Amino acid sequence: MKRDLVIMGAGLAGLTAAVRARELGLSVAVLDQGSGDRYLCNSRYSGGILHLAFQDIANDPASLTRAMTEATGGFIKSSLAELLAQNGLRTVHWLRDQGVRFIRNPQVAWQHWVLAPPRAITGGLDWEGRGPDLALRTLLARLRTLGGEVHLDTRVERALIRDGRCAGLVARQPSGMVEFEANAVLVADGGFQANLDLMKQHVSPKPDGVLQRGSGMSRGDGLRLATELGAATTGMEAFYGHLLVREAFENPKLWPYPQVDEIACAGVVVDRAGERVADEGLGGVYLANQIAHRVDPLGCHVIFDAAIWDTQGRQSRIPANPHLLRGGATLVEAPTLAALAERIGVSAQGLERTVAAHNQAISTGQCAQLTPARSTAKHAPAPIVGAPFHAFAICAGITHTAGGLQIDERTRVLDQSGAPIAGLHAAGAAVGGIEGGPQAGYVGGLMKALVLGVVAAEQVAGERS
Repeated sequence: MKRDLVIMGAGLAGLTAAVRARELGLSVAVLDQGSGDRYLCNSRYSGGILHLAFQDIANDPASLTRAMTEATGGFIKSSLAELLAQNGLRTVHWLRDQGVRFIRNPQVAWQHWVLAPPRAITGGLDWEGRGPDLALRTLLARLRTLGGEVHLDTRVERALIRDGRCAGLVARQPSGMVEFEANAVLVADGGFQANLDLMKQHVSPKPDGVLQRGSGMSRGDGLRLATELGAATTGMEAFYGHLLVREAFENPKLWPYPQVDEIACAGVVVDRAGERVADEGLGGVYLANQIAHRVDPLGCHVIFDAAIWDTQGRQSRIPANPHLLRGGATLVEAPTLAALAERIGVSAQGLERTVAAHNQAISTGQCAQLTPARSTAKHAPAPIVGAPFHAFAICAGITHTAGGLQIDERTRVLDQSGAPIAGLHAAGAAVGGIEGGPQAGYVGGLMKALVLGVVAAEQVAGERS
């Protein structure tokens, strides 16, 4: 049986594309390696906030495009920025019309569309029955009502090629290998963060020192399949994630939240020599990337004082203070910087010199003269002067890779020459060219999945007609 569209992955991008395709009259099959209707995927684990570069998706498209361009340091492909900006609001309205529920946080401009109900204000995983979980269940039920096929426990191994066109997928099921012929294929299986070989090749020399703060299901199968067909990739070194305490590797109450970003952006992040490792002012996502890229990704600490702990430490929806301690994290405390350095195994001379330079730069307004330079536009530094002094051993937590397949504004996967690969589309975290860049800029994984999923379905429907 030949379908109009076969979709690889049943996360938000895949289910969105499938439902929209059925609405447009396409025959659809969705393949996912997960088991059961609560199969794991990153969108199910997410916080459920729909935004574009931390802006309200209802803002005018020109301002949204600028925000995405600025957030990524100009890395985002302009045609894709415009695509997201121009289609964001209408695709969220479409999602609402499918029966997905939202709440609005009127106090935060970029949280006007939050999948309901929101996760609890607590550390650790909390996804069952929360907004993203219910949204996926709603879309799955809607797809089945519309007559779409869903094949779980199905892992794609390769593409079918007919007359130079991607014409379906070959997948392994418990009963054996199965061919799914189709007029078009959509790669929507997420990034490659759970593939340690690809992670080592592109992201970190020691990928086992980077904590998986997602579902652990995205292994880059779609990326491999597409590149075997000649697909071009972009931005493979970057990812979206946050700073976590190192104990999260052993303690599930400490991931995916609370994050340490707010504390790190106010204080300093140092290596074993007591030297700063990156520009803390560019944010936690940037810092997580910089730490992951290091030869020693588990050799960093965040240094701060009591004032930062009681101020920036209480910021964010699930603040580090008190939730890290409630989850069992170790807050190292000492009356002096030298004593703190001894307790965490860092050079006392290096740490004292680094903190003195940090404080001096703040008082004189010379943060840009630090090494590395410290920006202040996004996140203001705070002096580290009041005992007791504190530290957390930290690590980079990766949610999903930012790099991936190059596509055009019609979601068609492009080859090395920039030409579309016939029959092959991509959506969601499998796509590159949207997030990352020199600042590891984050645009919004859920919106990337939602918009590209809808557009992909509409494009395939248009090609059929």
